[in-house]
Amino acid sequence: MNRTSYVVLAVVVAACGDDHAGPIDAAPHPKDVAPSPDVAMPDAPPADPVTLTLGGATTPVHDPSIAYVDGLYMVFSTGTGLPVRTSVDLINWSLAGQVFATAPSWISTNGSTNDLWAPDISNFGGTYHLYYAASSFGSNTSCIGHATSASPTSGSWTDQGAVICSTSTDNWNAIDPAAFVDTSGNAWLAFGSFWSGLKLIPLNPDGTRAGTEMISLATRNDTAVEAPFVVHHGGYYYLFESVGRCCQGVNSTYKVLVGRSTEVRGPYLDDQGVALLAGGGKLVVDADAQWKGPGHNAVLTTSTDTYNVYHSYDAAASGTPTLRISQMRWSADGWPISAGP
Repeated sequence: MNRTSYVVLAVVVAACGDDHAGPIDAAPHPKDVAPSPDVAMPDAPPADPVTLTLGGATTPVHDPSIAYVDGLYMVFSTGTGLPVRTSVDLINWSLAGQVFATAPSWISTNGSTNDLWAPDISNFGGTYHLYYAASSFGSNTSCIGHATSASPTSGSWTDQGAVICSTSTDNWNAIDPAAFVDTSGNAWLAFGSFWSGLKLIPLNPDGTRAGTEMISLATRNDTAVEAPFVVHHGGYYYLFESVGRCCQGVNSTYKVLVGRSTEVRGPYLDDQGVALLAGGGKLVVDADAQWKGPGHNAVLTTSTDTYNVYHSYDAAASGTPTLRISQMRWSADGWPISAGP
């Protein structure tokens, strides 16, 4: 995401390109607790979704990504070394160190600091993959890095270097990664922030970039769109995006929109038929009196429920960026309904 630098305590689809390396032996939805290509719950259940009341180490959190690993929920977020938080119940959170004690040596796009952004965790090809961004505020001289682990709960990650980088001569920005696996078993990486918007590239089974294909997913007239996240449900791929301005505390205007497509490459349309490439998007989460600028969401599907995971700025605490987790349902016509903010 396009953001100021923060120092933080150590704490996503059914066609595939010709240059894609082929199917991966993995579940189609890498964020699932009980992986499934579709959400294993009925549409429009009788109970309205609610926002969970969280406790423990829920601040400061920007750009959360979440996974369920070996009995633990794990949240990774923006900050020094990529902070990690864990919970056994999704409610009470504890700091659990960071991914990198020092910045990988190849990184230079953020001034060679250990201030890294927007991590995304996925599980495919028998390995956990953590994608993250190295950049600086207002710049598209950026890289998306890639680390792997056989067991994230051990705290051991091996950095695999850069997956894709952008420079000042490009009209796109290589930050805000979000990996996912489509229903055919092919891995993809969505990413992007401002400039010409959200992009999609195919990945090899080992998580590296496959070929040179780059697909445009979404943009807006004011270019203020970033943080893509893709999930599959009921025959559609759903592309979540955050629009507006992040990282300005209570003055943040972030909100989450969504579009959907039957094809991984799009086009993604909102409920009025407007393409996200034309500035469309159905509202999912917006601010209220206390919680400002909710955005940069991830979706977690368990065996019993679906959750929308994002950050928001707490007006009751001087705009502190805070972890938020809300239940998410699906309407009778197949659109996500999230509690929140």
